[in-house]
Amino acid sequence: MNLQTLRHHRQHPDNIGQETARSTYDRDYSRLIHSPTFRRLQGKSQVFGAGTGDYYRTRLTHSLEVAQIAREAARSLLRAYPQVAIEQAEHPGLVIDPEVVECAAICHDFGHPPFGHKGEEVLGQILDNLIERKAQEAMSGRDNLSPDVQQELYDAMRRKYEHFEGNAHNFRLMMFLEKRENIDGLNLSDAVLLGTNKYPYPGTLNKKGLYRHEWQYISQIRERWGMPEGKKTFEAQLMDLCDDIAYSAHDLEDGIKAGKIEVHEHFLFDSHIQRLIVEKITTLDDFFWTGWTPEQIEIKVMQVLNLFLDVWNAKMPICDHDYSRTRREVKAHWVSLFVGSLGVVEEENWQKVTFVKEGREDEDMLRTVSVLKSFAWVTMIRDLRVQRLQKRSSWVIKRLWDAFVDPVTSKSIIPGDWLRRFDQDQKKSDPIWTWEHMIIDYIAGMTDAYAEKIYNELYGLKVGTIYDLD
Repeated sequence: MNLQTLRHHRQHPDNIGQETARSTYDRDYSRLIHSPTFRRLQGKSQVFGAGTGDYYRTRLTHSLEVAQIAREAARSLLRAYPQVAIEQAEHPGLVIDPEVVECAAICHDFGHPPFGHKGEEVLGQILDNLIERKAQEAMSGRDNLSPDVQQELYDAMRRKYEHFEGNAHNFRLMMFLEKRENIDGLNLSDAVLLGTNKYPYPGTLNKKGLYRHEWQYISQIRERWGMPEGKKTFEAQLMDLCDDIAYSAHDLEDGIKAGKIEVHEHFLFDSHIQRLIVEKITTLDDFFWTGWTPEQIEIKVMQVLNLFLDVWNAKMPICDHDYSRTRREVKAHWVSLFVGSLGVVEEENWQKVTFVKEGREDEDMLRTVSVLKSFAWVTMIRDLRVQRLQKRSSWVIKRLWDAFVDPVTSKSIIPGDWLRRFDQDQKKSDPIWTWEHMIIDYIAGMTDAYAEKIYNELYGLKVGTIYDLD
């Protein structure tokens, strides 16, 4: 099979009727942006809660920005590295197609639940607690079980109920929950699926890995393509980097606009802020921080913040001392710097898209992005109002779970199409869902506002009309 055939392949035959003019990836792009999941991104938090202001980014605007950066970066890499074009590549995973990277960027955040990372954390914890409880129930009354048997029981429950993670839920949406004619999922090309797969593992091996059902097919593609274990395609690597670039530049812009970040020496060089950034970085498992002491990290943090202030001060007079223009120009500076530094280097039995300087991976640039991302994180996520919203969102999600988890009492308050999908699934020889994971998937698909609406109808004082459409 040639590279193009492998990359264009879909899990199910594609019924396109008379519509033969559009390319494979054009059809993928259309399916993604016309999907209900894509539209729901406008109601999901990026940093500030969706609906807190017209200016601030939501998951939808963030995804569009990542897609634009990724498409331009892909075109730039094609010019600089002709060997990554489909015509010259020697492996289907070592190809960069701007359309594929754009599709992957458009859908890379499909799996985020309501209320951003806090929602993801709470749903994950709910399932972890469920698995722990089910394992304890399986062991109750069975004294003197060996540690190995106890672990086997726990692992069996983990396989049955799985886990929740935004990247895994991404594929649950694209390959099962979305619908096309008589098949489940959007039936995307294999190139786009692997271009979206940032964590190419099953969830049993890696918490960020895929659920069992979706991994079955993704692992088949990887085997067909001859992908080395644990390695990502060029397109998945590039999409992931462009996501980081967008975070590091765009979230800072939102923070400055919101007044959470002040661009002057007293704020940037505040010892408390710098300590928070260092603490955040020490929790990361990125290889380029390995072996760094907190003191070394602090020096790098100060260097990056100094550079940030220098760029701001250089842009301010050019922008006629207009704060708003300066903010946008500084954002554009960082995006251009990062995208212009991208390249391709050799990596043990594979190749890597990364920041490159003088033919080698530029770890210093990776650390610069990491510092800026961490700066945005500690100044906004740790803001007291954001923390209060997160407290509330945690409460909302837990109470929704409590309302829906009992399969007997909750059937009257769950939409009929979800119940029909569940019943159809249970008739299969190897069902995808447990009842509990179906409920997790249902809650994860909600927008921030819809989760609040259902919560208020169930528990609050504000009750909607019966004519509201769910």
